[in-house]
Amino acid sequence: MVNVTLKDGSVKAYEAGTTILDIAKDLSEGLARNACCGMINGEVVDLREGVKEDCQVAICTFDDPEGKRAFRHTASHILAQAVKRLYPDAKLAIGPSTEDGFYYDFDDIVFNPEDFEKIEKEMKKIVKENLPIEKFELPRAEAIKFMEEKNEPYKVELINDLPEDAVISFYKQGEFTDLCAGPHLMSTKPVKAVKIMSVAGAYWRGSEKNKMLSRLYATAYTKASDLEAYINMLEEAKKRDHRKLGKELGLFCILDEGPGFPFFLPKGMVLKNTLLEYWREIHTRAGYVEIQTPMMLNRQLWERSGHWDHYKENMYTTKIDDVDFAIKPMNCPGGMLVYMQEPHSYRDLPIRAGEIGLVHRHEKSGALHGLMRVRCFSQDDAHIFMTPDQIKDEIKGVVALIDEVYSLFGFNYHIELSTRPEDSMGTDEEWERATEGLKGALDELGRDYVINEGDGAFYGPKIDFHLEDSLGRTWQCGTIQLDMQLPERFELEYTDKDGTKKRPVMIHRVVFGSVERFIGILTEHFAGHFPTWLAPVQVKVLPISDKYADYATKVEAAFKEAGVRVETDHRAEKIGYKIREARNERVPYIVVVGEKEAEEGAVSVRCKAEDLGSYKLEDFVEEIKEEIKNKTKRW
Repeated sequence: MVNVTLKDGSVKAYEAGTTILDIAKDLSEGLARNACCGMINGEVVDLREGVKEDCQVAICTFDDPEGKRAFRHTASHILAQAVKRLYPDAKLAIGPSTEDGFYYDFDDIVFNPEDFEKIEKEMKKIVKENLPIEKFELPRAEAIKFMEEKNEPYKVELINDLPEDAVISFYKQGEFTDLCAGPHLMSTKPVKAVKIMSVAGAYWRGSEKNKMLSRLYATAYTKASDLEAYINMLEEAKKRDHRKLGKELGLFCILDEGPGFPFFLPKGMVLKNTLLEYWREIHTRAGYVEIQTPMMLNRQLWERSGHWDHYKENMYTTKIDDVDFAIKPMNCPGGMLVYMQEPHSYRDLPIRAGEIGLVHRHEKSGALHGLMRVRCFSQDDAHIFMTPDQIKDEIKGVVALIDEVYSLFGFNYHIELSTRPEDSMGTDEEWERATEGLKGALDELGRDYVINEGDGAFYGPKIDFHLEDSLGRTWQCGTIQLDMQLPERFELEYTDKDGTKKRPVMIHRVVFGSVERFIGILTEHFAGHFPTWLAPVQVKVLPISDKYADYATKVEAAFKEAGVRVETDHRAEKIGYKIREARNERVPYIVVVGEKEAEEGAVSVRCKAEDLGSYKLEDFVEEIKEEIKNKTKRW
């Protein structure tokens, strides 16, 4: 018998060899029906896998990330099987699951969108056949021969790259067999809702030196209603695409003369500056000072910081007076130099130094995406220098600050703690101490978090904040990184109570992350309908005709005097047309003025599609001033 520790901490005894599926059946028939894969001691495995010794076991359903991946990986095999049935000469490449679905690459075939329905129909037929999925293994030589006989050259190449003593696993469903490490479902039956989304070209193994293959992107769900909701979300996302809205609203543009380097237009600059004014307001309140460091610094600095060895491929470099320089990809080394400009005592600490610094990072052209992935961006960095006993309190303070910001914009979020990566600096003891410092702060705050093994920065572990927008999509923005390496490399010091010199501990942290990316996220989150305090134009005044132009000008002046961003549309157009135009510009408030309003010193107010009625001009000005001051949202 072996002792199995379950997710809830309970322990049950099973005979050695009992499969994950049998354990699921023992726990609940419903759980067994919905199970997609399992985990033994944290390793994802098939439901076919048996327990051999005392271990921890988790049953993963589609609601779990691991379960989703196994489900969609099975769907990718169903897609490949359907393609092979319809186009027998097509050659198989690879077909992994992705964050939102899966894809499969094929050679010797070209797909058109008109083919999607036919392939989906065949996929549904395979699902209905309820084909058992069986795993088997072969020695490397036999595996190569097996795939050669099937005339699958890409599979043969993959196997050839594996060690000679490797045992190769395959999965079979009906007449279809694929090289695969798994895990997979027990049969094709559960994959009830499938949709091919698009087709694209993709180089074999991602190298431009290799042949271009045909890639089918698709997704799969356990229920048709969930698939329909996902497709509706994508349609809504298209309407909210920040690249489309950025152009329509005159916020920003990216031109051929500078791919990946955004141009902010006047209204975009109002939005960006308003966001940064808010940033400065809350940071001043939280005891931060603001600094600015140069955009370009010499190679010696980047070697000292470790970036030259660990990050050079992402940096833009040049020579000045025969000396290598790099445009900064991060603000932190400059922050070290600022700290070094004067001696510090323990009484000075913590020092919280914020910087909105413009950084540049080399991104491949295929990865660029509007404001979400750019080659230069403003990062709202801060570096906090502290004594070791201040770590937990400072992390708590940063968590509270990030929570305040995300709550203001209506974002839910979850927290991930990322641990030591393979390519890292420092000793095991330093990493353990730093990681425990972050864990301890989150535990004391009572915050839930997920451990993200091996995804820390090369200089220290980090806490990442993944916010959820109005469409349910997640974005990684805020981060807190505890660093004991850079203070050592730059020999930073402070004088302790006993007069000895000590090394400060440092936190790197951002709230927005990339300011540009955060603006892109906000644009899509609000669908361009920014809260009044943030909107580039807060009020649009629309005179019904030229007869009321003077009163419209008076109304505009009253708003301007109150500090409200206002425009007046004096065009000789019908009022209905001007209202539609103002709505398309996503202006929070539309103020219509005509004969009645001019006589009564009033304004007729619309907010989005809602008619709010008539207000005394001075009353509505005061109401908007309060809304902007308190950063509240009326709609």
